[in-house]
Amino acid sequence: MRIELSGRARRLGDSINTDYIIASTRKRDTIDEQILKQYLLETVDPSFAASVQPGDILVAGRNFGCGSAMEVAATVILAAGIEAVLAESFARTFYRNAVNNGLIPVECDTAAIREGDRLSVELNEAGIRVSSNGATLAAKPLPPFMLEILESGGLVAFVRDKGLTVR
Repeated sequence: MRIELSGRARRLGDSINTDYIIASTRKRDTIDEQILKQYLLETVDPSFAASVQPGDILVAGRNFGCGSAMEVAATVILAAGIEAVLAESFARTFYRNAVNNGLIPVECDTAAIREGDRLSVELNEAGIRVSSNGATLAAKPLPPFMLEILESGGLVAFVRDKGLTVR
């Protein structure tokens, strides 16, 4: 099992809550992530969504995804073409929603990563390797079952791929 990503760092701060990721006012009309992606992080930076390029990697500080447990926060990030979030720590509910939907959450020291830095992320059975401008950052490994879920593209795909049934 191996997942490899590379992209441009999109730097955020600490305590980026789910209502910053997608404002609750936007969720009143729809929870369709294909529509909502145009409003990604608009309360942090109104021009952010328009500047996202497929393959960008979100980089944050502590407590990313705190706030409400809305699954759409993770799916909107994915819909925008962002496959991974690097943060010093995650709110537990967001972390699990990310894995369940195929968004890769990586816990690592992000202090040295700057906006626009070139990043590479490699996940495999041995752990996670993050490189930023040639420097390797230590990352907290994911449990093997979470790696399997991410490799499948999320929990629904994992269940389907394994031929499992839900009761």
